Amino acid sequence: MRLLVIGAGSTGGYFGGRLAQGGRDVTFLVRPARAAQLREKGLRIVSPHGDATLRPKLVTADRIDAPYDAVLLAVKGFQLDAALEQMAPAIGPQTMILPVLNGMRHMDVLARRFSPRNLVGCALKVATTLDDDGGIVQLTPMQDLAYGELDGSTTPRIEALDAFLRGADIGARRSNAIRREMWEKWILLAALGATTCLMRGTVGEIEACPGGAGFALQLLDEVVAIVTAVGEPPSETFVKTTRGLLTSKGSPLVSSMFRDLQRGRPIEVEEIVGDLVRRGAKINLGAPLLSASYVHLLVYQNQAARA
Repeated sequence: MRLLVIGAGSTGGYFGGRLAQGGRDVTFLVRPARAAQLREKGLRIVSPHGDATLRPKLVTADRIDAPYDAVLLAVKGFQLDAALEQMAPAIGPQTMILPVLNGMRHMDVLARRFSPRNLVGCALKVATTLDDDGGIVQLTPMQDLAYGELDGSTTPRIEALDAFLRGADIGARRSNAIRREMWEKWILLAALGATTCLMRGTVGEIEACPGGAGFALQLLDEVVAIVTAVGEPPSETFVKTTRGLLTSKGSPLVSSMFRDLQRGRPIEVEEIVGDLVRRGAKINLGAPLLSASYVHLLVYQNQAARA
């Protein structure tokens, strides 16, 4: 199986790098500047699971000459439109697209641009970041890459993909309920992101304030209500676990969006928060705390754009 990774940033670089390290046929689609950086310094990974420096196969969009068997799409939501054109020559009728973007909007966009048949459901949980020199740093040992057919079926192609992914140390696992897992991931990202960004603090710092835990749980309830109405309802176990995560005493947990905000980087406010607010509004489902966070993040984004 030939895999093309779109984006050699912290997520695509980490998972693609681990697969290449495990002997898989992996190529990275990168822009010229990132290609030059990787050729000079290599793909560097610093991780609780072991450090590595790799010399991966690279390709630019104008050099793709045939479809790949699978494409791991690992870009930010605001980079999706540009990625669609760059990856188009790599997509054939049988190509599996594994998108590990946040939210759910990208699934509709990809289905329209290519075909619903190309899509494989994916839900990724990992905490990685790029250092100032372009190296990839995994912040915690957690790594969970779930994938499966969107209808929950077991097919020859998903079995082949499973065999390809499982050999590497990336927490890969096949799921027969991947659509629900994707919606659950969105719930966690939206609730954690909206809470920590609006309050500008860690879960533990918010919980330590009078009313902090109640605020976090009320915001979570808003998110769960929207997803239950417009998507796949989460499991009771997931909701219980998430309530605990968002109110854990002394927890240093923050969202990746909050880390980006602290560093002055672009954020996925539309994909993680805005799209959810709009879906709720379409069915007249109010979400005052989530909406307040959305406005707060838009102010930040507009200020950053002007700067």
